Amino acid sequence: MATRVTWLGHATVLMDFSGTRVLTDPVLRGRLAHLLRAGPAPPMPADLDAVLLSHLHHDHADVPTLKRIDPHVRVIGPRGTAALMRRARRAADVIEVTVGDVVEITAGVHVRAVPARHDSRRGLTGGPSEALGFVIDGGARIYFAGDTDLFDGMERIGADGLDVALLPVWGWGPRIGPGHLDPERAARAAARLRPRVAVPIHWGTFLPAGMRRRHGHLLRTPGPAFAAHAAELAPDVRTAVVAPGETLDVDALIGSRTSRAATP
Repeated sequence: MATRVTWLGHATVLMDFSGTRVLTDPVLRGRLAHLLRAGPAPPMPADLDAVLLSHLHHDHADVPTLKRIDPHVRVIGPRGTAALMRRARRAADVIEVTVGDVVEITAGVHVRAVPARHDSRRGLTGGPSEALGFVIDGGARIYFAGDTDLFDGMERIGADGLDVALLPVWGWGPRIGPGHLDPERAARAAARLRPRVAVPIHWGTFLPAGMRRRHGHLLRTPGPAFAAHAAELAPDVRTAVVAPGETLDVDALIGSRTSRAATP
């Protein structure tokens, strides 16, 4: 099966498994409260089969973006997702999951909810929820971490083998707090997960208004810094650093020796 992955910025990733199209944590706006996007916002992808929400924070579950998704597209997320989607639209197909749950998206493509270590209590619905990661299996097996820190048992996510791990390596400001990975800790996560390819995400997209002159380097440095740390801490894991909007041909990447992927 042909698999392509397009990073649309922050934690928004479009995965295409031979025509089955899955979108993660959609935030497709030029401005999110006080956060300004570097570069133009991408359009909403067409012909989606499912949307995955890792947790219900503003920068991962943006209500104005969710309103633009076709109401027939299935939305999969943690407890509280149905209430959030009622705010965004009349969703006919919302599935709330917890760790260990498996949902079939289409024949041959399914998603499994896995643990994440991230404080999701400040969610958009105000009620209890949790943070999740997802392993999407559609021939190629892709791990989407959402927001997480290192945690005990993380290596079990990769026990059955991962082709790609999409790992957060920063955030949207000059500092990141607990429950996040920085480039060095993300490299340690790659060493535990042991994917064939690790792709840094959750960086290079947003900065608070007024901070670009002083902190603009944060739009450029975390991804390459992750690759440098991974070369030392996870030498058996290939890294692919892409810019927002770039696409990875997973099959070609796994079969090649390149460490820097550009749009095919």
